[in-house]
Amino acid sequence: MKCAITEFQQEQKKRMRSVQDAMDALNGKWKIAIISSICCYGKRRFSDILNDVEGVSNRMLSKELKELEINQLVKRTVLATQPITVEYELTEHGNTLQTIITELSDWGTVHRKKIVGK
Repeated sequence: MKCAITEFQQEQKKRMRSVQDAMDALNGKWKIAIISSICCYGKRRFSDILNDVEGVSNRMLSKELKELEINQLVKRTVLATQPITVEYELTEHGNTLQTIITELSDWGTVHRKKIVGK
């Protein structure tokens, strides 16, 4: 019996560590909104994301995009246009978040109706 409790506790610690890893990659006020913008539209330019994510500043968007790139969730592509165009898209790994974003959106809709009635 003692072994089963220990195994259960170890499994729960692994699960909590996994949740913390996810939270570390997605932490910050803007990352999920940025990912949502890219999920909805596919490739997005910086200014498009800036318009989609209400309230984010240029500087903060740039910082968050760099962190998402470091975590291999977003790919940045510089196009040889005049002036230079930069596009952002989800990586293959980033695309695995689409189901989670959809679920989060659905939950948010239900939650909003429950709290504000709209």
